[in-house]
Amino acid sequence: MKTINGVLSAGFSEVDISPVDSQFLFGYPYVERYSTGIHDPLLSCAFYVSNRETQLLLIANDAIFVSRETACAVRKEISKQTGIPEGHILISASHTHSGPITVDYASNVDDAAVPRMDPGYLRILEKGIVAAGVAAYENRTAAEIAFAHADSTGVGTNRRNPDGPAHHEMPVVAVRNTASKEMLGIMLVCSMHPTVLHEDSTLVTADFPGFARQYLKDRYAGCPVVYHTGACGNLSPRHVTTANTFKEAERLGTIVGSAVGRALAYPVFMDTVELSCASGKIDPVARSFPSMDDAERRVVAAEKRFAELKQSGTPQEARGAEVDLFGARETLTLSKVEASGVLEEFRQARSPVEIQGFRMGPFFFTAWPGEVFVEYALELKSKSANAFVISLANGELQGYIVTKEAAAEGGYEASNALFAPETGKRMLEESLRLLKLCSEGD
Repeated sequence: MKTINGVLSAGFSEVDISPVDSQFLFGYPYVERYSTGIHDPLLSCAFYVSNRETQLLLIANDAIFVSRETACAVRKEISKQTGIPEGHILISASHTHSGPITVDYASNVDDAAVPRMDPGYLRILEKGIVAAGVAAYENRTAAEIAFAHADSTGVGTNRRNPDGPAHHEMPVVAVRNTASKEMLGIMLVCSMHPTVLHEDSTLVTADFPGFARQYLKDRYAGCPVVYHTGACGNLSPRHVTTANTFKEAERLGTIVGSAVGRALAYPVFMDTVELSCASGKIDPVARSFPSMDDAERRVVAAEKRFAELKQSGTPQEARGAEVDLFGARETLTLSKVEASGVLEEFRQARSPVEIQGFRMGPFFFTAWPGEVFVEYALELKSKSANAFVISLANGELQGYIVTKEAAAEGGYEASNALFAPETGKRMLEESLRLLKLCSEGD
């Protein structure tokens, strides 16, 4: 057992989880999109921290999703090798749309272009996550920690309405070696879809989060950067990009990286910090689906709107209409699957929903599976200024958790959802309960 001579200990690591062969790149439906190479590596990045009383391990992965089964399996194995309680381990996905398919999606069962996930790549992913988590634990050393707030303005907006709700505040955690003062690693949460690269790109990439990470590694002597994606179900770079290129991805990544760098210009490091963890479960509420006749009419209406905007609208409006068409088609698929009775199997595999709460100094992080609308994170923040959602964590919910307003409006996100808006309210309420538990004793 390694002996730590300080009050606080921490360790970081990163492991390459890139595919070793051509993989279907998941994230855009109705198009065959197999990788032809790797532009930048996909990474599993881990952050371990302990104050001798509580151990926490947060692992962020360049993957579109990490399934509940994968999260449970890797947490169990990491706990076996390190002794860290499984409930104190968080596994998140960045949600890059330029990485391999990692789950079988109910809304794609009629999509001939989308194959089932590859068990071979899944083994690479799981092995990499375990290796990253164990290495971060083994790399632990006496450490000092600093907390900061950065501003991601410019990296994207609300994708349905560029003037709509967004969340640009990024919590930043920086850790350095107590003796050498060398930066050990950085963790941040950025609430934005990593979707600069679209379906015409066939190179594996972490998208703009990878460029943000590299910017910070260049600035801080190559230290690992643990990048989590916050609540971003209705947030996208769509309205700020000029093209869907690696140059634009680098530009947005530089916005994030430089914002974090500015936030860490005058850090206040400390060698003691409050750490706590709590978890709970909620029952998600099933969404009701239209009849197949109604769903087919919605597809026809969406096709007409897309054709009109493709001729007379702006590129952003046309893209929005195209995505809504994807959603209408996926609702039709889900209505068919619901009628067959198979959809309940997808729901049961994701029920109940696990919610985690982590207290780390002044910050409270809550881990939610699924693609969550930003309004829920903003409501949490209105209750506690330093509370942040890490989304796509410890599983996925087969689509979006939208608001009641979005469900009434329709559109892609509401169309591609298995669970109703009430699920988001329950997740929020459970997070507030965990926040109180993690704050007791202050």
